[in-house]
Amino acid sequence: MSAEQGSRRIDRVLADDFLAGLGERSLADVRSLRDDAEQEEVDLSYIRRLIQGRMDIVRAELNHREGGGTGSVVDNLAAVLADEPRAGARGMGRHVTAEPSRVDSHRRYVEALVADVDLSDTSARSSDELHHAMRVLSEEEQSISAKRRQVQKVMDAVQAEITRRYKDGEADVSALLNDSR
Repeated sequence: MSAEQGSRRIDRVLADDFLAGLGERSLADVRSLRDDAEQEEVDLSYIRRLIQGRMDIVRAELNHREGGGTGSVVDNLAAVLADEPRAGARGMGRHVTAEPSRVDSHRRYVEALVADVDLSDTSARSSDELHHAMRVLSEEEQSISAKRRQVQKVMDAVQAEITRRYKDGEADVSALLNDSR
């Protein structure tokens, strides 16, 4: 599939030919590719955070049922959703200026993942329902993470091309500075 044929940005960014002819494209085109990849990475990261938040809520309810906590999940919601580092989690280490796009669409997507289990009241769900929701959410989080890593590789390739152009003198830093005024 051609990068131009994909209707979704993720399809275009991950298409085999997205980076084809990168060295021959104009700097403006290369920056546009970078912007598309960056926006997709931001959106995937946002979806991933939404999924992880729901997983944290389900995990807290299951932990509470096993006697591993005081008070209900609702009573401890702030602590459950606190931005504490997850095991193996690392920051993306990139300066990102983009905000997630299609926020409502992303929320609906994540809610539909476990539409058969209403997570608005986890205490009313059976343990089996919560374990099912955790499996579904975990599998989707892994899938989203894999796509995000692929997009990050695309971003790295595009950024490397931009860096190469400045290093080799093909692009002019003063032009970049003039564009930002």
